[in-house]
Amino acid sequence: MPHSRWFAVRQEISPSRRRLLGVAAFLLPLLLWSIVSYVPFIWHPNIKVADAGDVSWLRVDTQLNRHEFAELVTQAEAAGTRPPAGIRANPIYLPAPHEVGRALYTAFTTKPVLRGDLWLHESLAMSIKTIFWGFVISSAIGVPLGILCGSFVSASRLTEPFVDFVRYMPAPAFGALMVAVFGIHLEPKIAIIVIGTFFQQVLVVANTVRKVDGGLLEAAQTLGAKRRQLVLRVILPASLPDLYNDLRILLGWAWTYLIVAEVIGVSSGITFFINQQAKYRNFDNVYAAILIIGFIGLATDQALGWIGNRLFTWKNPRPSRFRTFFTRLFAGRDVLLFPDKPSST
Repeated sequence: MPHSRWFAVRQEISPSRRRLLGVAAFLLPLLLWSIVSYVPFIWHPNIKVADAGDVSWLRVDTQLNRHEFAELVTQAEAAGTRPPAGIRANPIYLPAPHEVGRALYTAFTTKPVLRGDLWLHESLAMSIKTIFWGFVISSAIGVPLGILCGSFVSASRLTEPFVDFVRYMPAPAFGALMVAVFGIHLEPKIAIIVIGTFFQQVLVVANTVRKVDGGLLEAAQTLGAKRRQLVLRVILPASLPDLYNDLRILLGWAWTYLIVAEVIGVSSGITFFINQQAKYRNFDNVYAAILIIGFIGLATDQALGWIGNRLFTWKNPRPSRFRTFFTRLFAGRDVLLFPDKPSST
C-alpha cells in the first residue's frame, strides 16, 4: 500500500495500519504526559522541598513556586543561615504516570480510611447499577417512542416539538426536584440519567428510522404489507444495526451524566470516591478513578461492538459463529445439536 494511502480521503487502510494507529492513539497522549512529568525542563514550575534548611515553617515535600523558593534561599543566604534545598516538580494536581498506575493498584487493595466509607470496587458497583437502570428505563421508553416518531409523521408532530424543547433544559437543574420526589438514595440519580438521556434518545432514534430506504417501503407495500408489517417487518429490521450503534453512543452520554447525578442528595458511587480523594489532595487517586471510568466505558463499547458485528452480519459480511449459533438456537433444537444432519428426504 503506498504511503499516500495513509491520508487518502475516505479510503480504507490495511488492518495492520488500523491497529498501529489504534495503539498510537493511546501511546501519544501517554508519551506527552510522560514528557511533561519526567523531563524537568519542559515545565516543572514548582520546587519540592527536600531539605527545609533553617526555615522553620518549611516541611519536606512542601511545594513552592520557583520564585517564592528563590526568595527564601536569597533571604536565608543574606541572613547567614542554611538555605532550603529542593528539586523541580510539577504541581500536585498533575501526578506522574507511575504514580497514577500505583494508585490504580492501591485503590483496589487499600482499606478505606474512614469507617463507613466504601471500597473502590463497591463505589464502582454502585455507579454501574445507577447507569444500568437509568439507561434501561430511558431506552425502554425512548426507543419505541423514537421508532414511532420516525415511522409516523403524526406521532412526530405530536411528540418531537416538546421533546426538542425539553432537551435543552439541563438535567442537573432537575436535581432538587428529583430529590423531593424520590428521596436521597439511588432513585433521583437514576432519574437524572433518564432525563439526560431520554430526550436525546427519542430524537436520535427517530432520525435513524427516517433514513430507511423508501424503496423498501414501496416494495413491501406493492407486495401487500400493511401498516403494522411495514413497521415491524421493514422499518425495524432495516434500521436495527444503526439503532444498535445509536444506543452504544448514547450509553456514553449516560456515563457523562453519572458524575452530575451522583452528587445529588447523598454523594455516592465513583463520584463520592473522586470528591473524597480530591478533598485530601490525593490527585493520583482522582486520575486513577477517572481512568477506571474510561476503561469501563471503552471495554463496554468494544464488547457491544463485537456483539453488534456478529448480530448484524449484513453490515459486516465476515462469517460469524456467534450469530450462526443463535440462528440455529432459534431455528430448532435439531439444527443446533446436529448442524450437519442430512436431510431425510
